[in-house]
Amino acid sequence: MIFLDSSSILSEVVEENHQLIPVINRFGIKLGLGDRSIGDICKSVDVNTEFFLAILNTFLNEDYFPEKKLQKFDIELVVKYLKQTDAYLVHGQLYNLEKHLNAFLSMSDPNNTQLKLIRRLFTEFKDELTGQIEQGMVDGDTPLALLADLKSIIIKHISGNFNENMCYAVIFTIDSFQKDLEKNNRIRGKILKPMIEALGEYEMADLQELIAASNTLKTNKNKDLSQRELDVLRLVALGFLNKEVADKLNISLNTVLSHRKNITAKLGIKTVSGLIFYCMTHGYISADEVEL
Repeated sequence: MIFLDSSSILSEVVEENHQLIPVINRFGIKLGLGDRSIGDICKSVDVNTEFFLAILNTFLNEDYFPEKKLQKFDIELVVKYLKQTDAYLVHGQLYNLEKHLNAFLSMSDPNNTQLKLIRRLFTEFKDELTGQIEQGMVDGDTPLALLADLKSIIIKHISGNFNENMCYAVIFTIDSFQKDLEKNNRIRGKILKPMIEALGEYEMADLQELIAASNTLKTNKNKDLSQRELDVLRLVALGFLNKEVADKLNISLNTVLSHRKNITAKLGIKTVSGLIFYCMTHGYISADEVEL
């Protein structure tokens, strides 16, 4: 078992394990690594070293999955990583597969009806995956099943005239795609889902809002809330209605509504679940204060 720690030289690891290149890229780490240790590289790009190591060791070792360790990290770290993963699945893996598949089909017999089935299966897979990502949640079972069917048909059932070299390229690309999805599904199912459920009654459907909130925190960090807006925000996140907030702060209902409008404009967060997420990740409320 290859097990990395903060003193491991990242370039040496990547030289032996090329599949890690897109993984480290999700953390904003690019090639040209030199002879620096993982700890030094993470520090230079402001990446949580322990989280980075947990992800890399999960990818390198099939039997390793630090479930309890990963659950201790801030939910924002996990959400940000999965958001970057989704972007890579579309702009990296999906793009490469479609490029190889198009080349394979264009170089093969246009009258081969089996190739039309392969095209249809890929289109179904692409629509399913991109649709789920647009909804803010990837349930990898269906995309994985479609990928497996696509590979199985090519390996077991294809016949007639086709370009064998490009066929091999498609199979290798599908295999890489499958492994990426499988590893990240473990993180989604065993880590992110329990984290979200721990926030209270908010189910996996809230993930899209949480991811949007996570991105908003970065882009709006300079749009500070006033103290009164923070007071309103905290009470809303704790479950108080607008009228109750007005009574507690001794202000009018219209003033509360005005503050909430300003909060939404500054944070870009519209739902209560998103506001709870924001407050918990910034220390304005604790998990114990949220009514489950």
